[in-house]
Amino acid sequence: MKNLKYLSYKLREDCVNIIMAGGGGHIGGDMSVMEILTDLYFRQMNISPENPEDPDRDLFILSKGHSMEAYYAVLCEKGFLKLEEVTREFSKFGSKYIGHPNNKLPGIEMNSGSLGHGLPVAVGMALAVKMDKKPNRVYVVTGDGELAEGSNWEGAMSGAMYGLDNLVWIVDRNRLQISGGTEDVMALEDLKKKVESFGWKVLTADGNDIDALDGAFEKARQTKGCPTCIIANTIKGKGSPVMENKAGWHHHLPTETEYASIMKDLEERKEALANE
Repeated sequence: MKNLKYLSYKLREDCVNIIMAGGGGHIGGDMSVMEILTDLYFRQMNISPENPEDPDRDLFILSKGHSMEAYYAVLCEKGFLKLEEVTREFSKFGSKYIGHPNNKLPGIEMNSGSLGHGLPVAVGMALAVKMDKKPNRVYVVTGDGELAEGSNWEGAMSGAMYGLDNLVWIVDRNRLQISGGTEDVMALEDLKKKVESFGWKVLTADGNDIDALDGAFEKARQTKGCPTCIIANTIKGKGSPVMENKAGWHHHLPTETEYASIMKDLEERKEALANE
């Protein structure tokens, strides 16, 4: 897993550069979700940029669509998009590279960003492929603050009712949202028990640890008869003390000084991982 750990920090650098070029972005959540996206796209999911419409491909929804800059970095590295073009055109007037998923781009299954919609749509996708007796697995990432939206819980009820063991819901549990701490804005705990009460298999993992995530995804593959939720405990702004666990970095454009510090921290982390 060392290469994927290293890659997650290289992708953080790409993400920060996309944000700097575009004049802003949801940098805190980008950093917290990076290992989740890295493990899914480079280890877990059956997808190919050479055949993006493969009917047997695994399906992914980034419900917390405001973390699009991280998603761009991953899609570019995977070969669906070109990093130079995305960086140059991100968030510019008339650009197709907007701040939320745009399913007119290759590799993106669903427009998202209006929170609470991703899980219900993922349930529909998982039910459809199961009815067709197809091998596709469906993955959806939500934020934790997003779970204040009731449509998530309607999706949770449906996913369990239909026994969707081809569905994996990952909660980016960084405990911060735009208004502050999740437990102050709309308390979620005990989140594990809540989701279990809906009939899901619930796993917890360090969401910034590739090895831990990979183990959770493998357990999800072995689960039969019900969907799986992985509560991925993460750090908002993961990668640099400049950003980490700071609600003000939910959406932020780094100053030049902040940018230099962040990139130095990310480079040092990459070097440490390269030498492990």
